[in-house]
Amino acid sequence: MAHVRAALKPGGTCLAVEPQARDSRSDMLHPIGRLFYSAPTMVCVPASLSREVGAALGFRAGEQGLREVMTDGGFSYVNRVTETPFSRVLELRG
Repeated sequence: MAHVRAALKPGGTCLAVEPQARDSRSDMLHPIGRLFYSAPTMVCVPASLSREVGAALGFRAGEQGLREVMTDGGFSYVNRVTETPFSRVLELRG
């Protein structure tokens, strides 16, 4: 997120589209949640652990976890714009 923040012009906006994960594992126990729980475990977590930051949120990539990553990356404004049963869109500004 710090790289994205650095690439934006002053006053620029980033829209992040993320899977509709939840912050609690128990909130993910439904058919769609099972997919959102298993895919990050196999793809996102290993990819994240291979990077310097290594946040490896996995199923914890709910809105709270995403906000932490985005604010740590330099965004002071994080707003949920919209969501569907499958994804959420967050507006980010520095």
